[in-house]
Amino acid sequence: MTTLFATLVDLLLKSAIVAFVANEIRGIVLAGPVLYGMYQAGGTLMAIWLGVCSLGGIALSVIVPLFIDKKFKIRERLKAKIQPA
Repeated sequence: MTTLFATLVDLLLKSAIVAFVANEIRGIVLAGPVLYGMYQAGGTLMAIWLGVCSLGGIALSVIVPLFIDKKFKIRERLKAKIQPA
């Protein structure tokens, strides 16, 4: 039973890493249209403010999961649990 549990936790950990990478790529992809929209608006204060707010939201959605992982050491604890004794 522990082997099955270790395998499932390992697969879950690997899928979480893939989700982190996908989130980073999503952040980069979403930043492009924001910057282009600011350029098309001519750099007005409203366009810059909306761009900063949009990029801030994208950055938070990318940085917060990494910060939480580092603070609580989630990956290290999961790796320690699946190590054979």
